[in-house]
Amino acid sequence: MLDIIVNIISICIPSSVALLLASIGEMYNQRAGIFNLGCEGIMAIGAFIGMLVPFSVAGAGSAGGIYNVLGLVLAALSGALMGLFFGLIVITFRAPQGIAGIGLQMFGVGVAGTLFRHFVGGTQSIKGMGTLEIPLLSKIPYLGKMFFSHNAVTYLAFLLVPVSCYILFKSPWGLKVRSVGTYPRAADSMGINVTKTRYEALALGGMLAALGGAYLSVCHAKMFSDELISGRGFIAVALVYFGHWHPVKIMGGALLFSLAQTFQTVMQSFGISFPYEFAVMLPYVLVIVVLALTSGNQKDSPKSLGKPFNREIRT
Repeated sequence: MLDIIVNIISICIPSSVALLLASIGEMYNQRAGIFNLGCEGIMAIGAFIGMLVPFSVAGAGSAGGIYNVLGLVLAALSGALMGLFFGLIVITFRAPQGIAGIGLQMFGVGVAGTLFRHFVGGTQSIKGMGTLEIPLLSKIPYLGKMFFSHNAVTYLAFLLVPVSCYILFKSPWGLKVRSVGTYPRAADSMGINVTKTRYEALALGGMLAALGGAYLSVCHAKMFSDELISGRGFIAVALVYFGHWHPVKIMGGALLFSLAQTFQTVMQSFGISFPYEFAVMLPYVLVIVVLALTSGNQKDSPKSLGKPFNREIRT
């Protein structure tokens, strides 16, 4: 029984990383007052670029080494650019954020798929990033396998949770982000550049979303396909609501969703026959149910979420 629990947690933790990175990035967007439904498209672009670099330089199945890291870095930079592009549309041109987000999602997924077929042609695997075992800690019975035998991006993602808590609630920039997402006109009267702060939050959010996509292609699946993201961008948006815009609660939601994804593995471990289709559907049903139960308690939500700001017009 203990071995089964260890295996479940060992699968659950790395499976949650892409969601955790993307949802933390979306949290920064929403804390600044920007509702970005284009997270899925940014993740797709990040996944493609992250895989393309080690595939092109090192070749399929070859040792990626530094090229894996280069792919992750370039993917993150591409996400920052897409975040800034989204900011140009919704902040400068004041387009409706929901519609613009859907457009960004379709654009990102379409461009990633088209470029993949042009430069790669078909599904190809790469060696990807290997496991980085923490000295001594990885040798601890059971705990070592569960928590200290993962790749570097996994450690980075979970380290990002306390770092984000500090940034949001202890740093001057975090105060600016929260203020422009709650009362942008009051923030503007205090000398805070609302437009600049929102652009910065979108760049950071896009960077983390693209890194989450690149994690899937470089560290987890070690390949790219049109179905690789599989709605994780939309789930990341939902997890921000589920986690009440707080990094620790968002991490809990990502782990819960990942645990639901491993449900089929759990059933197979116990030798229980279970419909595959229901196992695939379960995580998404779980998100809907949780959001429905928690939708009435959104007191922590940014008050100006989704609302454009124009300092020339008083509302």
